[in-house]
Amino acid sequence: MLLRASLRGGDVFATARNPERFRALESIGLKLLPWNADAPKGSLLFHAIPPISEHENREIREKIKGFKPRRIVYISSTGVYGATTEVGAETPAAPNDERGRQRLREEQWIASGNSSLILRAAAIYGPGRGVHRAIREGRAPRGSSAEVVSRIHVDDLAALAEAGLFSELSGAWPVADELPCASAEIAAWLRGVLGLPEIQAVENEFTVSGRKVDGSEVRKLLGVRLAYATWQAGLLASLVEEKFVS
Repeated sequence: MLLRASLRGGDVFATARNPERFRALESIGLKLLPWNADAPKGSLLFHAIPPISEHENREIREKIKGFKPRRIVYISSTGVYGATTEVGAETPAAPNDERGRQRLREEQWIASGNSSLILRAAAIYGPGRGVHRAIREGRAPRGSSAEVVSRIHVDDLAALAEAGLFSELSGAWPVADELPCASAEIAAWLRGVLGLPEIQAVENEFTVSGRKVDGSEVRKLLGVRLAYATWQAGLLASLVEEKFVS
């Protein structure tokens, strides 16, 4: 789904292949359009579609060209840093798998012809998504539970994206909260909060790169203060929204 904010009236449009999936969003003022519909040109474009097949990606690029956006904010991933374990604003991209290389190619395409900002998001979590959901459902998290990784609450990522759309900041920046941790630490915390049983460790073929991310620089430049600076604060808010705690 591609979101566009009109500069004239403040309307927000979303182009989707299947608008029916997102009808609930109309209640907050989102104007849903089918994939082949026209929309106001010169809008602000929010692009968060992850790596897909080359054929589909070409189609999306043509769609973006047709929008003639005034500015684009693209949500990329800290996966572009590959095996790098300490990431900051000056850390160069060094992808070590095809998914990371795809992300980097898309970043480069977006930055080549538009006013743009790239946000390289750490692991995104929030209500209904993230490692806490797997743990709550009795499933072992993906990858090693001992690897320390950085995360970002979806609301904080949205706040950064919104600020970025209405700024003139360019470049590619890592974004994360202020407290990297291992999923084992989250599991222990959830056991205390929800009284969950301990999950039996299992062999997991899905690898997760341990990576500590400093996302403070882009927050400072955009003037954004995190609503959930730590995973404890973000998870507690998520559990309240999910009605698991009150």
